[in-house]
Amino acid sequence: MCDSSRTGFAERVIRCVTGLALFGTGITLFLRADLGLPSWDVFHKGVADKTDMALGTVIIVTGLALLLLWIPLRQRPGLGTILNAVEIGLVVNLTKPIIGSPEHPVGRAALMLTGLLLVGFGSAVYIGAGLGPGPRDGLMLGLAERGVSIRAARTAVEVVVLVVGIALGGSFGLGTVVFTFGIGPLVQRLLPVFDRREPTTVARVDH
Repeated sequence: MCDSSRTGFAERVIRCVTGLALFGTGITLFLRADLGLPSWDVFHKGVADKTDMALGTVIIVTGLALLLLWIPLRQRPGLGTILNAVEIGLVVNLTKPIIGSPEHPVGRAALMLTGLLLVGFGSAVYIGAGLGPGPRDGLMLGLAERGVSIRAARTAVEVVVLVVGIALGGSFGLGTVVFTFGIGPLVQRLLPVFDRREPTTVARVDH
């Protein structure tokens, strides 16, 4: 039983790390497609441009800072929360010098769509590992537990960071729209395939 438990936990950690690596690579593809970033990354890019920090570093700093907002919301981070806060930014910093930007619009569109698939697939894999929500997801869950619907909480946070990101000069465009309307249905379809969470956790996160 003990060995089985350890093996199961190790498998979940590997799944979480793999999913986050795919997620970070997908963000880099969006960045290199140069057609507009997801709302949080519009914010990250805006901050990076204003501070001369690497984009991945801004993602890490933002994730860790958001954990401070968990305190009044009484959210408890898990191992997956910490991995999320750190790994995605590291992967972006590592993959950005390797992946180039195509000049042809078709190539850029293909890069954007591949990025969407990687983020969706990676999200399903790391969320399904059940090791704790990411810093941004936990913020929304904390608001939801205080009477705000999960849709309203998610929408409000996404709109706020998007507006701030645009004001800071972040990259807003077609990719932003594609991600906003594409990532939810994609994760919803893929998550059941990879889900290893407890039923109570699934209900809490998905509703």
